[in-house]
Amino acid sequence: MSRFRNICLVLAMLLVFSFAKSSFAKPIEIEWWHAMRGARGETVQKIVDGFNNSQSDYKVVAVYKGEYDEVLNAGIAAVRARKQPHIIQVFEVGTQTMMMSGAIYPVYKLMEDYGYKIDWSRYLQPVLSYYVNEDNKLMSMPFNSSTPVMFYNVDMFEKAGVGRLSKDKPITWDELGEITKKITAMGVKGGMVTAWQSWTQVENYSAIHDLPFATKANGYEGLDTELAINNDKIVNHIATLKKWMDDGNRFFYGGQKYQGPKSEFIAQNAGVYIDSVGAIAKLQSSVKDFKWDAAPLPVESWMSEPQNSIIGGASLWVFAGKSKKEYKGVAAFLKYLASTDVQVLWHKETGYFPITLDAYEKLKKDGYYDEYPYQEVGIKQLTRRNPTKNSRGIRLGYFVQIRNIINEELELVWSGKKTAKEAMDSAVERGNIKLREFEKTFK
Repeated sequence: MSRFRNICLVLAMLLVFSFAKSSFAKPIEIEWWHAMRGARGETVQKIVDGFNNSQSDYKVVAVYKGEYDEVLNAGIAAVRARKQPHIIQVFEVGTQTMMMSGAIYPVYKLMEDYGYKIDWSRYLQPVLSYYVNEDNKLMSMPFNSSTPVMFYNVDMFEKAGVGRLSKDKPITWDELGEITKKITAMGVKGGMVTAWQSWTQVENYSAIHDLPFATKANGYEGLDTELAINNDKIVNHIATLKKWMDDGNRFFYGGQKYQGPKSEFIAQNAGVYIDSVGAIAKLQSSVKDFKWDAAPLPVESWMSEPQNSIIGGASLWVFAGKSKKEYKGVAAFLKYLASTDVQVLWHKETGYFPITLDAYEKLKKDGYYDEYPYQEVGIKQLTRRNPTKNSRGIRLGYFVQIRNIINEELELVWSGKKTAKEAMDSAVERGNIKLREFEKTFK
């Protein structure tokens, strides 16, 4: 009997030890590299904390790695060193590079492999379609999806006798020219600034006016694509902006990205500011001294039915080379990210689109857009027409370098060193060299 008691005691101790060990097992870490900082970075951490607190098996660790291009470069270096994170946020111009890298685990396959049956038709289709392959399979998870809109200083507009603009019908570029003339006449430093000048003034301008940015359906139909941005319409638009710049600073250059233009607008040095809907987070938290609002991007007077704008922002790519246990956690986190409550929170706090129709419909049902109508301007602009081959999006290799080339050429226009035609011709010539390099590498 004593021996039996001892055996039972040992078994009991083993069970207790096993239970204690499992209870205090360290959760599997999922590393996510991203480019969100400031108010948007705080919301990212809030989402991560929500997921981590909702279960005990996994712990997502969000790591800010710098600006978009810095994150992509860090990811490339990490793959070469075999030290890649589980998830990386890559901006939309890196899509083609990521798709053809051979270093990713496609999101559609990840979710299928780990038992998540997702109705992709319940996602915002203009966003989803940007990240699918030729078989219409989702390669990365849309995250901070955006489109550019026109923010404006309501106080300045009212003082100039203009008033608030429609949130559905865009004004023309000619009308904006007259408005900026009135604003600068009041002593304001400048009329208009624009962030991400290639994205807003060339890429989205082309899409809205149904102009090809590149041949082969903007690259969707083949790697042997060529740039088409030296057409008369684009050249005339850039030349007009330069004319405004020389005419009382009705347009002025605040920098390639967003920091400079946004600061100029917040400081009331410009009455109009074109940027991503993702700028809403900063405007909501920083603007205290004046009223601001949002309107659709301007269109040319000859474009009676403007097309949809195209998306920007970034998506989440899953790197290959991790264990099944880790991928199970990655899939669970991506599912959590797409949940209605998380998407509603993300949209409200950042301005980025809710990527699911469930979240969008909940926001409308709750009357959110009645209280904050500027939050819906970008969504309506993105979905106002069925996309054409020119307005579906842009799928080019080495697009990061091509966008840098366009920015360099535009700066030469603003500084008076090149005409708009010379700059766009040069951008096409230089950009096509990059396209041929990419084609040679991946064909």
